[in-house]
Amino acid sequence: MKTAFPTFVAALALSFVTAFFPATVFGATGAEIQRDARSSLSKLYARVPKTRELAKEAVGILVFPSITKAGLMIGGQYGEGVLYKNDKVAGYYSTAGASYGLQAGAQTYGYVMFFLSEETLAYLGKSEGFEVGVGPSVVIGDEGFGKSATTTTAKDKIYAFIFDQKGAMAGLGLQGNKITRIKK
Repeated sequence: MKTAFPTFVAALALSFVTAFFPATVFGATGAEIQRDARSSLSKLYARVPKTRELAKEAVGILVFPSITKAGLMIGGQYGEGVLYKNDKVAGYYSTAGASYGLQAGAQTYGYVMFFLSEETLAYLGKSEGFEVGVGPSVVIGDEGFGKSATTTTAKDKIYAFIFDQKGAMAGLGLQGNKITRIKK
């Protein structure tokens, strides 16, 4: 019974997000995800030039161009993205999460993860769903961080940048998200 409650919360949260944002949650083709991911990367590189340096050092770049997050006491989020290795598509992934507590609102955002070691990229590939906050540590950056970070100061193995936040919902973070490989 202990494990049934988190599963129930996740299913209810995903149902909530799907009901309010069905077109943005499911239905994108691989080509559409790639197009949106390339556009998102270009915008991120223009706004935070240091991310281009991270990209040069990265062995893999996972781009989620749009994630939808919504909640009213019970919340959920979902988005689809693409992994690039050597500037080529290496797979498609989904990110999903559920939460409960005092929350209300809806928003969309995107994020990019720069994998700076083969070890962390291998962990993404061999795990049955990479849980952010459970596996290798992830440093979450924004434009301010991006302006001061360099590949010399980049000591951690995964850097994530959140971008294009739209809507109103408190408590944005990657903790508790699960990233899973999908077919497109």
